[in-house]
Amino acid sequence: MPPADTGASVTTRAVASPLSSPDSSPVAAAVDPDAAKLHPGGPGYRRMSFALFAAGLATFALLYSTQALLPAISASLHVSPDQASWTVSGATFGLAVAVIPLSAVSERFGRRTMMTASLTVAALLALLVPFAPSLGWLIALRVAQGVALAGLPASAMAFLAEEVRPRALVGAIGLFVAGNSIGGMSGRIVTGWVAQAWGWRAALAAVGLMAVVCAVVFRVLVPRARHFAPRAVGPRALARTLGSHLADPLLRRLYGIGALFMTVFGAVYTVIGYRLVSEPFNLPQGIVGSIFLVYLVGTVSSAAAGKLVGRTGRRGALYLAVGTTTTGLLLTLSDAVTGVLAGLILITAGFFAGHAVASSSVSRAAKSARAQASALYQCTYYAGSSIGGALGAVAFHAAGWDGTVVLGLLAMVAAASITLYATRKALTEQRLLRLRKAA
Repeated sequence: MPPADTGASVTTRAVASPLSSPDSSPVAAAVDPDAAKLHPGGPGYRRMSFALFAAGLATFALLYSTQALLPAISASLHVSPDQASWTVSGATFGLAVAVIPLSAVSERFGRRTMMTASLTVAALLALLVPFAPSLGWLIALRVAQGVALAGLPASAMAFLAEEVRPRALVGAIGLFVAGNSIGGMSGRIVTGWVAQAWGWRAALAAVGLMAVVCAVVFRVLVPRARHFAPRAVGPRALARTLGSHLADPLLRRLYGIGALFMTVFGAVYTVIGYRLVSEPFNLPQGIVGSIFLVYLVGTVSSAAAGKLVGRTGRRGALYLAVGTTTTGLLLTLSDAVTGVLAGLILITAGFFAGHAVASSSVSRAAKSARAQASALYQCTYYAGSSIGGALGAVAFHAAGWDGTVVLGLLAMVAAASITLYATRKALTEQRLLRLRKAA
């Protein structure tokens, strides 16, 4: 909240406030309500950007910290790939279940408070994870981590929307998403090389220490929320809002598409380590972890999705994303490392493009309560990750890599079918509209 009016001059108050700027005075705010918000070049914006970047980095480094380590965990704990995969699927499942309730809690206690609590608890749990005595304990701790981490995506976007000027919002969200991408990539690479030298428990400890540093950086740098107005969101009101979103056919299709793309992504990256450490590749753990550098392709394809939509439309972009992902799946059937790598590049590019189009369409399609619409997308998205990771490992255990690829192809057929249905529906509506005009 802004400081109380003490009768000081406008200039004095503008200088006294650590987050104010020459155009964020009460006079400017009276003309433009967004004048007092953070913006590039203004005080507090850079601190806020670094704080959210650190939070995003820690979130995805922790969420997928065991993914590159699954072969080592299987060997150490003497468990099958489908059992070990629950150390990843359990975390994403916990996040999927908790993201909507925590988005409602953040409306009451504040985004900054929720993000701080979530990151702190998740980082502390990360220090316990390396000492899990059994697979059951490891999965339980990972589920708890996922629940704790749910407070960040549930609150970060709302925090930015409330505290940053609309014109600067895309750039601010981009930095947070960049932190997610780099965190997901660096966490897997770090764990891969540390595990090769000192084992998977040391690798998880390294990620935990990194998360603690990120949590401290976030708490020190994140600015005070000045535009948050607390409000209670009761269970009934939340249920009505979610029900209205689920009753919208367009939103249902977008949720389904996001979940299907994430099913492929979760399946492929959960199982790929098992394939690469085995015949005919026999790659060491460090090299397998470095495969996740392919994530950089996803950063590029996400940024290019907007231009792609401008040229082909949203459904056209989705068709291209499905085609790219499908081609990548087929290429990974190769017994050459170059073929597998090319396939992973295409899968990653297609996934991130499809996810960018579907997620951005949700806010546009939602007629009200956009925060809950986005939270519901995140719920189905991470549910897709859990399902994909679990089923992908089961398919691999039963039929090898071919089984995982078949699962991915089925998901892409379903995504293409949903998009085709939407295309035919839109064409029918356009035809009826032309007939009405002609009549």
